[in-house]
Amino acid sequence: MAPCRTGEPRGVSAPRNVAQHVLDRLAQWGVHRFYGYPGDGIGGFFTALPERTRVDGGSSAGSVPRAEFVQVRHEETAAFAACADVKYGGSAIGCCAVTGGPGAIHALNGLYDAKLDHQPVVALLGHTAQTAQGGGYYQEVDLGALFSDVAGYLAEVKDPSQVRHVVDRACRTALADRTVSVIILPSDVLEKAAVPEPPDAHGYYHTSAVPSSAITTPPEAALDAAAEVLNAGEKVAILAGAGALGASTELTEVANALGAGMATALLGKGVVDERSPWNTGAIGLLGTTASYHLMRECDTLLIVGSTMPYTEYYPAPGDARAVQIDVDGSRCGIRYDTEVNLTGDAAPTLTALLPRLRERTDHTWRARVERWTAAWDDYSVQRAHAHTSALNPELVVRELSDRLPDDALLAVDCGTATSWYARDVTLHGRQYGSLSGTLLSMGGGMPYAIAAKNAHPDRPVVALIGDGAMQMNGVNELITVQRYWQTWSDPRFVVLVLSNDDLSYVSWETRGMLGEAPDPQSQSLPDVPYADWARLLGLGGETLTDRAAIGGTWDRALAADRPFVVDAKVDKDIPLVPPHVTIQQALNTARSQLADGDALSIIANGVKETVGAKARSVLGLAPKE
Repeated sequence: MAPCRTGEPRGVSAPRNVAQHVLDRLAQWGVHRFYGYPGDGIGGFFTALPERTRVDGGSSAGSVPRAEFVQVRHEETAAFAACADVKYGGSAIGCCAVTGGPGAIHALNGLYDAKLDHQPVVALLGHTAQTAQGGGYYQEVDLGALFSDVAGYLAEVKDPSQVRHVVDRACRTALADRTVSVIILPSDVLEKAAVPEPPDAHGYYHTSAVPSSAITTPPEAALDAAAEVLNAGEKVAILAGAGALGASTELTEVANALGAGMATALLGKGVVDERSPWNTGAIGLLGTTASYHLMRECDTLLIVGSTMPYTEYYPAPGDARAVQIDVDGSRCGIRYDTEVNLTGDAAPTLTALLPRLRERTDHTWRARVERWTAAWDDYSVQRAHAHTSALNPELVVRELSDRLPDDALLAVDCGTATSWYARDVTLHGRQYGSLSGTLLSMGGGMPYAIAAKNAHPDRPVVALIGDGAMQMNGVNELITVQRYWQTWSDPRFVVLVLSNDDLSYVSWETRGMLGEAPDPQSQSLPDVPYADWARLLGLGGETLTDRAAIGGTWDRALAADRPFVVDAKVDKDIPLVPPHVTIQQALNTARSQLADGDALSIIANGVKETVGAKARSVLGLAPKE
């Protein structure tokens, strides 16, 4: 969007006060959607917002997009959704607007999600009136100190003449550094008369609303050095993360030229069609054995847009030469001893690298990678079809994966849902999924789904959520879904609740890492009728308990004329087996069974889901139905 040199966008009258000026200046940066919850600390902003939601300046350069406000049920959701809005391509800069004190504190978690996953977000925080600051006023909190760690840029607007340069720098920093910018807006300042054009005098700034150019490709010499390392390798592996999204074609061409296998970090899932036989899938604790073998047996590693932190899942130190590509040079060489680091955007950098690469004629390595992938896929099918005490969660998710529309968007919460998403959902085409990938916060799934739907109201959205996260904020945010769903051009919004009355991911961490039996006082959850709650809100819903009904339930949910909740009663005793089990993990888990009341069920289901499935896979037997 081209800037307006007058300091105010065309199509809108001159701002009357600071609140309107903030909205106008944000509009010049393309910020048009605000997630939030009102309060008196930021009341002036919310009284100015209605006028901007009625304005539509058309598509001409310098015109103003119509502002959109999404009222969520909690400020944490507002911040999560602002982050997710960028991930799903709805906005170049996400934005949340919340009041000061408790409202601002609530937003911190979602803003840390944006910071750790490197998403540009601007947070507008209301604050105690300047006249009352320092006097112990109600809800008075030192927001500058509180947000100093999460914010890449933080400023409090104390004078109307600051609005232009504070908003400009906040947006520029958020975009350039892919981080969080925080603007603190005292309630009395919001009501002061706007100063769109600061004086031409000492102590004032005249800033630009034009984004800075992006980093594109590294120097020729660096590309030559990287090609030398990659061309020397015979067994090349690629690790792709979130920084590779948008470079699917380029990544595929480079992988084919190198005869490489490719594993993906969690936020990079789906960057290349997951049906590709050389795509070994997820890496790390939730990853595949194919990815583990790929990393441990390669002699050369190309890392693209990833800083996956589990170093035990990289090649052993000294076993592989490595090249890394990242838009942020400070993130190169921090997980593995790389030989060449290329600072640049993934797509143009891979394009510049491709003609320098030696085409492989010996396909022995890739054939080996494809055998590992095929073996894992067969084992996964057997594991999902193992009969368990309650519904097998892997089967529930796999049946969904087979039915996902080609343009589906997935939002995933943290917990066992993450495991089944990583292992049992196969993304391809326009399908895309995301989650709180580095903060790994529970409670992100429903805000992400709401943001995905606001970003693309014409596409189906599916949320995968455990019952812990659903009780945390999901039941409340279904009210948000109920409020807005009739404005969506495509009403399909499906929520899968993996309901097992247990915080099962933490339970398995307790067994595997601590060697202790989980305490029911902390781990067990009350049984909640999620589908009934959805129907009470006027939405659709079914409770799923019968294995034979899984497919039909998904068909009805994905064809529903309104949002739909699938309350799947799944087995909590399905083991979360990592792709490589250490002796200590095995000993800890075994020790935990001595005091675990669910030991017999865990052992029985574990044998069916792992040993039995592996045996059927090795013997080439069909899955049990």
